Amino acid sequence: MAKKAHDLKVIGRLESIDFPEWDLIDIDAKIDTGAYTSSLHCHHIQSYEEDGNEYVRFNLLDPSHDTYNDKLFKLPIHRKKVVKSSNGSTEERFVVKTKVRLFDKLLTAELSLTDRSEMRYPVLVGRKLINGRFLVDVSQKYLTNKETKKTKK
Repeated sequence: MAKKAHDLKVIGRLESIDFPEWDLIDIDAKIDTGAYTSSLHCHHIQSYEEDGNEYVRFNLLDPSHDTYNDKLFKLPIHRKKVVKSSNGSTEERFVVKTKVRLFDKLLTAELSLTDRSEMRYPVLVGRKLINGRFLVDVSQKYLTNKETKKTKK
């Protein structure tokens, strides 16, 4: 049963998102209702096979980011997806699954891995993750941070 609009948490066009399984907290994310899948900025993305299964290794973010730690991540490939960018070019991307925290909700997210170094925000949250869970108020931003500060008082 779908939740009614008044039951959904409101998020802004920009939010802070946590990746608890990766020890990454307060990463800037752009909320993009035009994108279906969420994406994550990575570099050195390489696929490989191990014991008959497909995996991907990558570094999260890049050295210019405050929380960059040069850690190499290795995850199973959930699937591959061809993504068409806003400028019309297409790219095949690896999609991985991990937990994300947005507000007080711990969610399983599918993230396509890509080089977003030319983009302002390292994470793009698409409508697959927010549909049925959040409403987006494009006039607001960082409502997660505002609520966290309120609950700590």
